[in-house]
Amino acid sequence: MANKVKQIWASGKAVVNAWLAIPSGFSAEVIAQCGFDSVTVDMQHGVQDYLSMVQCFQAMHAHPVTPMVRVPWNEPGMIGKVLDGGAYGVICPMVNTPQEAKNLVAYSKYPPKGTRSNGPIRSGMYGSAGTYQKTANDEIVLLPMMETKTAVENMEAILDVEGLDGVYIGPSDLGFSYGLVPKLDREEPEILKIYEKIIKECEKRKLNPGIHCSGAEGAARAINMGFKLVTLSNEVGMMSTYAKLQVNQTRKDAGGKA
Repeated sequence: MANKVKQIWASGKAVVNAWLAIPSGFSAEVIAQCGFDSVTVDMQHGVQDYLSMVQCFQAMHAHPVTPMVRVPWNEPGMIGKVLDGGAYGVICPMVNTPQEAKNLVAYSKYPPKGTRSNGPIRSGMYGSAGTYQKTANDEIVLLPMMETKTAVENMEAILDVEGLDGVYIGPSDLGFSYGLVPKLDREEPEILKIYEKIIKECEKRKLNPGIHCSGAEGAARAINMGFKLVTLSNEVGMMSTYAKLQVNQTRKDAGGKA
């Protein structure tokens, strides 16, 4: 199975990514029908575990979205397991050095490019048995998260690591590591300068920079800056934002009767 994310990048467009914090196949199925290109199960800060990840993947399999995962950490056991469970993209937090980026590549790819163990239990979804291993190294998207001052200082060396498809910016942690308030859509000149540099360095290497946003406005701005993958909040944020909007509108329009 060709990776839709890679196809979109090849066409020169940006990927619109969803983010799942809720451990529910049903909500994954709903989100998968909303027009996203990819859907990422968040095992780091979401309430997801391995089984709920598999359920989310099963629920969205009928829809044309690329299943991805943010793993809890750069650790070979979990990275191998999410890939065996059907992840076609791995976003990995807190990658701060070129060595950590090399480790991520090694954990995610089969020999000779890496050290991933063979046993892709759900690979039947992607063709007949035995074909998955032939294409997995090329089809899986690998995005280390650049979200600290250390990672920014090591930017070029990290981006030079072979086997990555780009980087993913965590604006909240990035701002935090520079002594700023943790939030998503950033406007501080020093942070925007970092974004510009990341985009420029990625373009030089034909890599795809991604970023976490808090909604359409920030996402469109990020795409216009040159980001190639944008996440529109998570489904918890979308649900609570819309619910609050409806409740407040009801109270307002009822003229004090509710």
